[in-house]
Amino acid sequence: MDRHTRKELKTDKFAQGVGTGFEFLSEHRGQAQRWGLIAAAVVVIAGGIWLYRGHQATLRTELLAKALRIDDATVAAPQPQPQQLNFATAEEKEKARTAAFTDVAAKFPGSQEAAIAQLGIAATQADKGQVDEALKTFQNILDSAPDPYKSVAKSSIAQIYLSQGKIDEAEKLLRQLVDDPSMFVSKDQATLDLAQAIAKKNPVEARKLLEPLVASKRSVVSRAAVAAMGTIAVNSPAKSN
Repeated sequence: MDRHTRKELKTDKFAQGVGTGFEFLSEHRGQAQRWGLIAAAVVVIAGGIWLYRGHQATLRTELLAKALRIDDATVAAPQPQPQQLNFATAEEKEKARTAAFTDVAAKFPGSQEAAIAQLGIAATQADKGQVDEALKTFQNILDSAPDPYKSVAKSSIAQIYLSQGKIDEAEKLLRQLVDDPSMFVSKDQATLDLAQAIAKKNPVEARKLLEPLVASKRSVVSRAAVAAMGTIAVNSPAKSN
């Protein structure tokens, strides 16, 4: 995940819209998914800002706020802002960031703050190409986090499976998300991901899934579906009817 993407994720405007993440993911999918992973996870990391700004402060949210402040820190800035942390090197920042997120996750297991912290850890693991480690972290979220965060983990695990060629396993998880969407993984997003996942093995069903999205009044949804439909037609011309 590049610095530009992380910077965009820290804006108030985006944090306020965290519950309707389809638009952001559609516009920034290439940036947010270096390894074809965790687009939805990125939404919830940014949602941490909404969490601790919009709710009464607690020990959990205060600790998470400190971790997110490190996440938003600059590196070797010539003139750092007074209210913003600055680290001499990227390595120092990453070490502090990982320690802070790990502390939240260890002290408050099962909480939404821990889930956000674990998503931060998983994002780092994926950035480094540590896919197996990221998968374990997402699985832990799926096993213990509050329901909306479980959907993020499930979506992310599905993307990992797709990157590994495990199409059937990914399809199973994505169908669950279509049937049971959440505030972080919308039905539209899950449907689009499912259609793209099964495009090669079942292009007819994939196009049927995309047709309602193409006709959507939400332009960003429609554009994403049209783009996916075009890819299916190119990949499977013999089965276009």
